[in-house]
Amino acid sequence: MDCSASVDGVIGRKTALRPGRFGPAGRTATMAAVVTTGLGGFDRLEYREVPVPRPAVGEALLQVLAAGVNATDINTRLGWYSPSVADSVTRPSRDVQTAPAGVSGGWRGATPFPLIQGTDCCGRVVEVGPGGDRGLVGRRALVRPCMRPLGFKSLETVWMGSDFDGLFAQYVSVPASEIFAVDCGWSDVDLGSIPCAFGTAENMLHRARVIEGEHVLVTGASGGVGSALVQLAKRRGATVTAVTAAGKARSVLAIGADQALGRGDDLLGGLGEGSVDVVADNVSGPDIGGLLAVLKRGGRYVSSGAMGGPTVTFDKRALYLRDLTLIGCTAWDEPVFARLISFIERGEIRPVVAASVPLERIADAQREFLDTRRVGKIVLVPPRPAA
Repeated sequence: MDCSASVDGVIGRKTALRPGRFGPAGRTATMAAVVTTGLGGFDRLEYREVPVPRPAVGEALLQVLAAGVNATDINTRLGWYSPSVADSVTRPSRDVQTAPAGVSGGWRGATPFPLIQGTDCCGRVVEVGPGGDRGLVGRRALVRPCMRPLGFKSLETVWMGSDFDGLFAQYVSVPASEIFAVDCGWSDVDLGSIPCAFGTAENMLHRARVIEGEHVLVTGASGGVGSALVQLAKRRGATVTAVTAAGKARSVLAIGADQALGRGDDLLGGLGEGSVDVVADNVSGPDIGGLLAVLKRGGRYVSSGAMGGPTVTFDKRALYLRDLTLIGCTAWDEPVFARLISFIERGEIRPVVAASVPLERIADAQREFLDTRRVGKIVLVPPRPAA
């Protein structure tokens, strides 16, 4: 599916600032939303009324039923993607502007503040743009947040909630090609925990070409992406070793890990040199040398994050003398999201939700997200619109 025509319409504009079609004649309908006003702490998150977006040609409007919290929400607010930042995002007390003033700290340079963030969406389609498919109206759906404006032959991406207005609101307008209807008995909160974490995890395993019988080591296994990696690697028939805090071992074993090692354990001593086919690592930090050491010759190291710190040091000889492959993952490949929908509908994966929180308490939700004692996702629930 080439979504270039529909995605082009959302690049460079502020969807939530356009008048909506709802409400009495002559009046612009509004919605509750959290607007991030710029780089900084929790004080930059403003809960206020903004216009309901109007879907253009090729778009659809969804009522947001649940929206997961992700590291990228906090990273973007802090300008963490700037090369000038070398700090970890996992400090629980983190509520300060990290990037220096004037620095472009977003995914693709400067973040288009003010911005409605939010990357995970479980929603219900309430309107389609001119000429759109009316059959979508009323359907519960997930939205693919990673969009490929030049098609899947290019790695250029546009991310909902980072490049254009996202889901921390009662409504969102998105390209209709990015809406995937889902039929299952899961709750809205359960579905709202899936898109970013499971999409990222499935894309990592897809890019690393994980197959049945391989041994996959997953770091940060109790978090959103980590717990998704455990489930999805097991679904592929892999043996999974999970790395997590000692108090969370039981939780990661319950979702399918074959064994759990403690964070900070001697991986080389516990697993042995050359014992792992694939390392799926979104923690990074100072342990990367140990992660590379346990890889077999020709093994693959795949990553889409650096929660434990983006700046690392390792012996490059470990890379080239053992023919290792390092794989970076941001752009999602074409099969990934449709597969997730099928996994959900067939009951092959299950959500791991730590808590659901009302949208107006977003600062509390992000503080809870940064609490490393939690297991699973934090999901925000917007207020239901008045009838």
